[in-house]
Amino acid sequence: MAAAALVLVGCDSGGTSAADGRQQLTVAALPLTDSAALYLARDRGLFAKEGLDVRIQPVQQSIQALPALLKGQVSVIASANYVTYFQAYEKGTLDLRILAEGVRIAPHMMDVLVPKDSALKSPADLAGKKVAVAVLNNIQSLTLNAILDARGAGRPVYRQILFPQMGPALEKGQVDAAHVVEPFDTAVQGESGARVLLDGGSGPARGLPASGYITTGDFVKKHPEAAEGFRRAVEAASKLAAEDPGAVRTELPRYAKVSAGQATSIHLPAYPVSADPAALRRLVRLMRTEGLLKKDIDPAPLLVK
Repeated sequence: MAAAALVLVGCDSGGTSAADGRQQLTVAALPLTDSAALYLARDRGLFAKEGLDVRIQPVQQSIQALPALLKGQVSVIASANYVTYFQAYEKGTLDLRILAEGVRIAPHMMDVLVPKDSALKSPADLAGKKVAVAVLNNIQSLTLNAILDARGAGRPVYRQILFPQMGPALEKGQVDAAHVVEPFDTAVQGESGARVLLDGGSGPARGLPASGYITTGDFVKKHPEAAEGFRRAVEAASKLAAEDPGAVRTELPRYAKVSAGQATSIHLPAYPVSADPAALRRLVRLMRTEGLLKKDIDPAPLLVK
């Protein structure tokens, strides 16, 4: 349903709003902590300050929005995991541009959860077990493999399950563990009593760029001022999120299925104020090591400045 809804937003999401003259942009976003700067920029008037009218279209997977992005029905995909989009860029199916960084991985911003009565007691027990991830071969499996490799542990078998369905999948025994991202991480623990088997933000995963705000080269070419204004607004909101985590915790219940009480205990990611090519190269190197890219990609020319 979310993917279908994206088709209805119109044929040119970079068009102009007739009401007030602001340029209207449609942005697809997941209800994750990754998207906090997007909502802060909207609700704090930072987009309006740049002459933009940003409409947010929720999706359950960022990849759902890729066809709409390619057709110009969506201007930007927020909380887009870099792994998927670097792969699309390498294959030539997406002329990728990165407007701004989303988040970098911090401790417990995602965890490997198991049922409270699970026989799995340590990360080494994950070898050969079924672990839920939102998208196969993306940032979750990439970082979990790297963490397990660093510990000398065997790897699991991944199953694709959307974040909202991971809690029920654990309870029904459809998977042995779930790699869950905030705010779903805290919600699953609170609702089912699931326990943390492994901090997904530890070891080689810590500080790694996880997601960003991506668009196409065509959009940047046609709407350079909108692209630059969007970047400035998101980076200003990211600065706010980094300096005042309370602002993020207040914003979360407004767009994610999390209560105000749960928001106070959620583990937040790191919100970088500006994109760093060196940090993104670290991600590219890990993808190359894991066989998720066949050649090196220099992220610097892909960043919109």
